Amino acid sequence: MEIKKIGVVGAGTMGNGIAQVAAQIGCSVVMRDVEERFVEKGLKNITGFLSKSVEKGKMTEDQKKDILGRIKGTTNMADLKDVDFVIEAVLEDLNLKKAVFKELDGICRPEVILATNTSSMSITEIAVASGRPDKVAGMHFFNPVPLMRLVEIIRAYQTSDETVRITTDLAKKMGKETIEVKKDSPGFVVNRVMIPHFIEAVNIVQEGIATPEDVDKAIKLGLNYPMGPFELMDLTGLDIAKNVADYFYNELNKENKWVVPNLHKTMIRANRLGRKTGAGWYDYKK
Repeated sequence: MEIKKIGVVGAGTMGNGIAQVAAQIGCSVVMRDVEERFVEKGLKNITGFLSKSVEKGKMTEDQKKDILGRIKGTTNMADLKDVDFVIEAVLEDLNLKKAVFKELDGICRPEVILATNTSSMSITEIAVASGRPDKVAGMHFFNPVPLMRLVEIIRAYQTSDETVRITTDLAKKMGKETIEVKKDSPGFVVNRVMIPHFIEAVNIVQEGIATPEDVDKAIKLGLNYPMGPFELMDLTGLDIAKNVADYFYNELNKENKWVVPNLHKTMIRANRLGRKTGAGWYDYKK
């Protein structure tokens, strides 16, 4: 099946990034969100990224206009009725995702594959809710989508080999490297490895062993990682890291290694109570 038109559900950071890379390979894109302001913000972010690419000489102004011209923003889910492939990128809420997939099943043609960009949650549960479980797979992109090379392709229990092949081929067409996660397990590969790094890094700071800055410096210089755990948490969100760890705790036998340190919870509360905009781990003072 040739994929010419892609639907993206969610216009946030991940959704607009996915929409951009889909448009860059020549596909028409329908990017849907629940409110016009979210759609407009997503389109603005895409425009900003492409404008920087023009400034750096990575593309021409005409190429930028062509890419933007292939993306249609909408708040109407029914506008996805003619797409050839759907990628969902809504909030990390399992019930919300299941509701979205159920709705998509009633809108999209029976042969259309429905992929989810969830970073940790059960692809199998989402697949069952879709009504077409053999045509559902995980397609986990990384932030920022236009720059990060990896996409995890995750099998649900019912995912067909054809669905995996088509989803993998699409990711590769987008210029991505892929891995196949053969078993639907919470966190897949990257987050399953990354979250314990986050938890132990916060424990080190909580115990007064080192500062966030020095932990990041140690990891970057000692393990040759491009970013330290605290820099990465500040980029992706403290709430997201906590929510994923809590999900692992509930799904993976309630092991202590998934328990979020109190300091992490305190930092989240402090941000909610009005710490300065942009405050992060490097602002922590014991």
